[in-house]
Amino acid sequence: MTAAQERSYTELAPRYCIPYQKGPVDMASLFGNTNPVTIEIGFGMGDATARIAEAHRECNYLGIEVHRPGVGKLLWEIEQRHLENIRIIEHDAVEVLMDMIPDQSVAAFHIFFPDPWPKKRHHKRRLIQRPFTDLLVQKLKTGGYVYMTTDWEDYAYWALREFSATPGLLNPYWKAGEAEAENGFARGQQWRPETKFERKGKAKDHRIWELYLIKGTSLETQN
Repeated sequence: MTAAQERSYTELAPRYCIPYQKGPVDMASLFGNTNPVTIEIGFGMGDATARIAEAHRECNYLGIEVHRPGVGKLLWEIEQRHLENIRIIEHDAVEVLMDMIPDQSVAAFHIFFPDPWPKKRHHKRRLIQRPFTDLLVQKLKTGGYVYMTTDWEDYAYWALREFSATPGLLNPYWKAGEAEAENGFARGQQWRPETKFERKGKAKDHRIWELYLIKGTSLETQN
């Protein structure tokens, strides 16, 4: 951690970081309002998280991250940008969702550039696979969305298959009757800031793959 990150962590964590607990949290009490809550899983250094929260102060953002320097950096961003709509949980995301997040309480999940675990023997460690995707659906409100990005083509197709096999998730970018190659991937969302991992991927001439799926029984549930 840099000196600034360490200072921010020491001074601001008691205010903005929520300790892990084996029991559901009340989102309204957590943020002091009933605004919709987006959960970002693995926010890295938090740059994109802070920029999105700053642009949408009418929404709440709960970041889950285990990398303490990243937590310190996001706390620094919170202070610099005067943000009151971000809270952080420094713990394993699967346990947080299972133990702390009430069912049907989340408006959106952001999962930007998760670890691709590129070696085949490590694929079982990838975050995006069932039954984790079923857990996301369980926590989402009807009409809520999951938004994932990656610069690894293999992971993109892997995630598309896992999301497509998850009951309750609908893909507004899937076009029936069209060739399956690249069908189902989303267009870039203009409101999403570029991340550090995205810049690294582009420097390697990697394409950015995006997935955007909605919870519901029909696409008419999209907000």
